[in-house]
Amino acid sequence: MEYKYELHCHTNMVSQCGRVHPKDIVDMYKKQGYSGIVVTEHYSPLTFRGTKLFRPQKYIDFYISSYEEMKKYETEDFSVLFGMELRHYGTGSDYLIYGVEPEWLRQQGNLMALWEKQVYKLMHGAGYLVFQAHPFRPYILRCNPEYIDGIEVYNGKCDALTNFKALQWAIKTGKLVSSGSDFHTPKHLAKGGIITNEPIKTNADLIRILKSRNYKLIKK
Repeated sequence: MEYKYELHCHTNMVSQCGRVHPKDIVDMYKKQGYSGIVVTEHYSPLTFRGTKLFRPQKYIDFYISSYEEMKKYETEDFSVLFGMELRHYGTGSDYLIYGVEPEWLRQQGNLMALWEKQVYKLMHGAGYLVFQAHPFRPYILRCNPEYIDGIEVYNGKCDALTNFKALQWAIKTGKLVSSGSDFHTPKHLAKGGIITNEPIKTNADLIRILKSRNYKLIKK
């Protein structure tokens, strides 16, 4: 049996660019035959505006609220996992963090103030994985490959050439690969993700499967 999982998803509760409520997202993905979603809201100036910008750690309850809401609609055959999409101050580059848990995040300081090497060291110390998201979009700088575990080689919002360049970079560097719809609105529905031969119920399952490379990429 095969299982499909969305690895890049934003909601209207936290990400300013998201347009769909968590319950509706679950309903939509279930109808598309998916077995789960990783919620990866923007941990960036796009989310933490105004007085929140330099103290995002004070607003973690808000940041995880969409995951907690989506978790209410988790079922035996549909998993909801927590992740994040991190951006440093003053850049347009985004990093998908897989394996991260809300309680761990509550104990951290301002992650936007850290840079590539610091983030990589911090995440690895906790057992998490760092993937650079859509690395060949305009105005995005590629990370030093030493400080990432993987590359999002297929993004549902990117054109074919942009995704092709990301794949070639992953092949050259030997990094893990991922695919995600980068869901914000219904038009982004089910345009990416991974297919596995076993269910993913926890972040530990997700980390293990990503490291194994035993999965297929969804490309639409």
